[in-house]
Amino acid sequence: MTSRAMADIEGSVDRWISRKECLDSDERMGEYNRYIGKKVAFIGICIAAAFLAAGYDLTIGPYDIGIWDTYRVIWDHIAGNPVDYTDDLVIWTMRLPRIVTGIIAGFGLAIAGVVMQTILRNPLADPYTTGVSSGASFGASLAIGFGVSLAGAGSIGIVLNAFLFSLVPMTVIIFVSKMRGASPATMIMAGIAVMYIFNAMTTMIKLWVDADTLANIFAWSVGTLDVKGWDHILTMFLFTAAAGTVLMLMSRRLNVLSTGDESARSIGVNANRLRIVSLFIVSMLTASIVSFTGLIGFVGLVCPHIARIVVGSDVKYLLPASGFFGSALLIAADIVGRSVFPSTALQVGVVTAFIGGPMFLWLIIRQKKEAW
Repeated sequence: MTSRAMADIEGSVDRWISRKECLDSDERMGEYNRYIGKKVAFIGICIAAAFLAAGYDLTIGPYDIGIWDTYRVIWDHIAGNPVDYTDDLVIWTMRLPRIVTGIIAGFGLAIAGVVMQTILRNPLADPYTTGVSSGASFGASLAIGFGVSLAGAGSIGIVLNAFLFSLVPMTVIIFVSKMRGASPATMIMAGIAVMYIFNAMTTMIKLWVDADTLANIFAWSVGTLDVKGWDHILTMFLFTAAAGTVLMLMSRRLNVLSTGDESARSIGVNANRLRIVSLFIVSMLTASIVSFTGLIGFVGLVCPHIARIVVGSDVKYLLPASGFFGSALLIAADIVGRSVFPSTALQVGVVTAFIGGPMFLWLIIRQKKEAW
């Protein structure tokens, strides 16, 4: 065989190999695009579910109005178009604040749960793991039971007390972490210790007050979406939007932190400092929600797990997926509480436990792969 023939054969082989590499590269790119598309599609489905559920929730009540009419009333009110006075009063003033509260609270608690599970590397962590809920409960009980608050008695005093005391566990955990190191175990144990202390003091308050006051304390602790006033909702929104934006910017570092402190240090990430900063953001976010809504459980625990099964553990996608799923779940819980139990209007805190508990067990049994 001549040297020219050998060169032609080698050239053909090189072209075949190059073509095959291009095809393999295109196939891998296609698989990656489908992988990302699956995550984006889940986020889009959660947004659509929350949007439709909110519209249906607006129709529940003694005043009869269609789901599409509710959207029209909201749009006309925002755009300044003429709108029927009764429709505007019922939808914009009486029902919409409840729905918007559910969307914001569900989103905020869910993303807080994602961050807590990531920085503590614990699938059982949620926004209340650090004792934020017990601190808020004590502050609210103090204001309801004895009127002890910087703003005096009333709803403002309850909100302010709950917010301030919910930050106490965070302060204690940061102080202990500075002394002992900000490891996940240290944070969890410090949070549990503070939680038991606040729970004991809250129980003492319940034992000392009369029956009517005890009923008010219990009603607050159940969790509700009946937030009065758009100014309160604006406060919740600003905290949630600011925290969500900062956490999204920190998503790469949080991904590294989830692999372990040693891996984080190897690429120059200060694991202890990042964990403390994340704890501060989550505590502020959770406190801003709990102080208005009371204790709404299971959202921050279940939603990150369900979203993680679909979109994986990448915080960049897990945060919005969990957040919008949490919004949809909380609105769905409100629909169940108001339609299945119309006479008592069962609060969302109770409904989320009924929905979240069985759902969580079902996922544990049916899940074929380890999400963690």
